[in-house]
Amino acid sequence: MEDEKIVKLYWERNENAIRETEQKYGKYCYTIAYNILHSREDADECVNDTYNGAWNAMPPEKPTKLSSFLGRITRNIAIDRYRRDNAQKRSAETDIVIDEYWECIPNKEASIEDELVLKQAINGFLASLDSRDRVIFMRRYWYSMSVNDIARGMGLSEGHISVILHRTRRKFKDHLTKKGIFV
Repeated sequence: MEDEKIVKLYWERNENAIRETEQKYGKYCYTIAYNILHSREDADECVNDTYNGAWNAMPPEKPTKLSSFLGRITRNIAIDRYRRDNAQKRSAETDIVIDEYWECIPNKEASIEDELVLKQAINGFLASLDSRDRVIFMRRYWYSMSVNDIARGMGLSEGHISVILHRTRRKFKDHLTKKGIFV
């Protein structure tokens, strides 16, 4: 089913919206949650919470790109769960991804207006990257994939991926600084 029709089902408060969402985007959301949590059960719960979050958000939200909308909900739920479950203990891979990302954005207490400006700056930055670097950056910081998994998927060495990520983070931070964001 097309995204517009699924969104329309949400707006009509038709429970088939959840079934259609699960059918079209269930695996996508599960992958995002699993890459952050590394637990099947927790990922499944996050995906179910995503459907509930989508149900509660529409209306008033009317996403034009349903996959991104659902991905953002899933990612936020998974990160919140990860932080809650790991408040006392540290899981190296996910902590590294989160720490790498936040080293580029000094102010974690952004207002909604700041978040909108940040979103535009991130989109502009991603558009400025060549496709390979953009894919690597997104796999690491959106999908929370390990350097090893990215390297295997891209046919490159882990060292090469690490260097690309380091340089791209530096470019990202410079881009945000030039835009005057959170600095």
